[in-house]
Amino acid sequence: MIRIAIIDDHAMVRAGLRQFFADQIDFTVVAEAANGRGAIEIVRKGEVDVIVMDISMPDQSGIDALAAIKARAPDLPVLILSSFPEAHYATTLLRQGASGYLNKDCDPEEIITAIRTVCRGRKYITAGVAERLADGLMSGSGDGPLHGQLSERELQVFLRLAKGETIGHMAVSMSLSVKTVSTYRTRVMEKMKLESNSDLTYYALKNGLIQ
Repeated sequence: MIRIAIIDDHAMVRAGLRQFFADQIDFTVVAEAANGRGAIEIVRKGEVDVIVMDISMPDQSGIDALAAIKARAPDLPVLILSSFPEAHYATTLLRQGASGYLNKDCDPEEIITAIRTVCRGRKYITAGVAERLADGLMSGSGDGPLHGQLSERELQVFLRLAKGETIGHMAVSMSLSVKTVSTYRTRVMEKMKLESNSDLTYYALKNGLIQ
């Protein structure tokens, strides 16, 4: 039996997935949460085989939660199920530890296949994502999107800055010093060739990285 935790801030999405998974004889939903903090608490308790998680959530995003989950349980599969197209996040999050990435508009049966695949310890990569990964290997990292060059922490800082979060607030919520967060901000600006927080916000909106 595959024990699943569903992490999504929309109750209707969680209910729909729970009902859909109930039709699979080898699936059981053992936990749910509406944000990243809830996901981390579920991981602390254990007794789950796979996390199915959105990335756009209040309080603590799925991107932040992914980093925390992989730090605590590196072998626990995390399948990202997001409303953002694969082109925006998939390759970046796969490099940062996600076991798979699916858009919420995908065929429901693909979610079933993905869960069974990641629970066998494999990555679930769609044809589109595989093509992007191959293109990245062929052309070199410099030809991909600028945000694809960011490290895990840099991506977290970038998205928080783009949403208007202050460095002081980030330092507290990420358990880092203000100096460290400022250093990450500087690296982000350099790698993305941007000059201000408003530039970061514009880039994130233009590329569909925030809503």
